[in-house]
Amino acid sequence: LVQYLYRSIHPAADSLAGKKVLVTAGPTEEALDPVRYLTNKSSGKMGFALAQEAFARGARVTLIHGPVELPLPAGVKNVSVTSAAEMFEAVQRNLGDSDIYLSAAAIADYTPEQFSEQKIKKQAGNFSLSLKRTVDILKFAGAKKKAGQQIVGFAVETKAGESNAVKKLADKNLDLVVLNNPLEEGAGFRHDTNRVTLIHKSGERREIPQLPKLDVAFEIFEFLLAQEK
Repeated sequence: LVQYLYRSIHPAADSLAGKKVLVTAGPTEEALDPVRYLTNKSSGKMGFALAQEAFARGARVTLIHGPVELPLPAGVKNVSVTSAAEMFEAVQRNLGDSDIYLSAAAIADYTPEQFSEQKIKKQAGNFSLSLKRTVDILKFAGAKKKAGQQIVGFAVETKAGESNAVKKLADKNLDLVVLNNPLEEGAGFRHDTNRVTLIHKSGERREIPQLPKLDVAFEIFEFLLAQEK
């Protein structure tokens, strides 16, 4: 109900009418054994805000999300996944049909090389864990980008943020990168607010001060759509 009310009063309610928007959100869980997994601190709040904002602007939205503890947004096609491999499969199924892809998920870069069917028992001494790389989903999307499609990536950086973000923008063939530092107060994982820097492939950039994540999502779409004009 809240999402439909927001849509009814949105100042740019038709700005994405007829568009298909794909959003990924939340963490992934990489299973080690039946009771343990590797994950990260992502809550999914930023990705969910982007999905809500896209819906409010009139888009048909698909939200692919990892394990989160958030109410699912109304009016949006929700696809629940657990692992990075499952998220890759879901993105592959939906990417080609999307006009805009926003990769806000914190997808694991590594996964255990082997899964133990039984719980790994505690033993004397240290425990070594062998990891293998997961598929770089954002790079895959950039390589598959079709004419007119826009791809937005997030760069969570604690050091040399802007240079790393600009490199990511180029290396992964993105249209826009959203840079944030989780060490800054009120920014990053689990917070209800965020503060970000938007860097477009055209060279345009914008600093977004600390705002509620739905407001940050509004500013991201405003900036992205302004570059089309």
